[in-house]
Amino acid sequence: MNGIDVSKYNGSINWKEVKNSGIDFAIIRAGYGHYDNQKDERFEEYYTAAKNVGLKLGAYLYSYAKSTDDAKKEAQIFLKWIKGKQFDMPVYYDVEENNQAQKGKAFVSQIIKTFCTEMEKAGYFVGVYANKNWFDNYIDDECKKKYACWVAQWAKKNTYKGSYGMWQYSATGKVKGIGTSVDLDTSYKDYPAIIVKGGFNGYKSGETAKPVTPAPKPAVPKPSYKAGTKIRLDNAPIYASSTTNKQAGKKTGIFYIYDGVEIRSRYRITTKPEYVNAKPIDEKVTGYIRKADIKQVN
Repeated sequence: MNGIDVSKYNGSINWKEVKNSGIDFAIIRAGYGHYDNQKDERFEEYYTAAKNVGLKLGAYLYSYAKSTDDAKKEAQIFLKWIKGKQFDMPVYYDVEENNQAQKGKAFVSQIIKTFCTEMEKAGYFVGVYANKNWFDNYIDDECKKKYACWVAQWAKKNTYKGSYGMWQYSATGKVKGIGTSVDLDTSYKDYPAIIVKGGFNGYKSGETAKPVTPAPKPAVPKPSYKAGTKIRLDNAPIYASSTTNKQAGKKTGIFYIYDGVEIRSRYRITTKPEYVNAKPIDEKVTGYIRKADIKQVN
């Protein structure tokens, strides 16, 4: 079976074109971590639209667990996000954080077992996603034998010697209907037959897929802001870059959009209108703020 795995970073997807291009299944990111606000903002949209065109679906959660307690919480939030849905493919625990590997094989294996045990208690056919190096060095044999293994190795040949059911062989694939590069996968097992027959992942034994409601209409985008736009901030978080999640403090008062360039839903701001687009940037720019925190002053 030919498949893809996707998250919000793949943007708007024409799922009918994806299916017509020869894709059989998709594994969709439900979210990451263990907080409700970490749900992937396109998960519901992707699930509904892909289900409606007849693709076989799975889901995954990206782990940031620093303890077995975190892993249990990640399972609990994942169960909340996927409740009421049906998945023909396994649901996966994505482990690839360096700080997890630094704690060693025993730690990584234990968070996997903790997460997967919770998922199995709830009736899910669960698996583990990791790259070949992790499967070789950071995941114990018990995990590899008990759970479905999805191995990532971006190459022409998968050189992993253990048993696995799915291989992610590229992160730069091109599929009709998707405007970005996309991860490509091959499944070597008939997971839909196993899962539906066994009554896992929201199915009762032998049940066919439930119909789903039409995909929700895309939200109306918030306005973009031009350079020089006068704005007000009320204790709004400020960041040193467009990518960091670490706050550099909070700001209240009147500011100005520095150059009108939106990067990852953030804008650079400055303190005076004469600083707009002025150089040097390091001296004129106060920092980055989230688009959602902007209050335009008329």
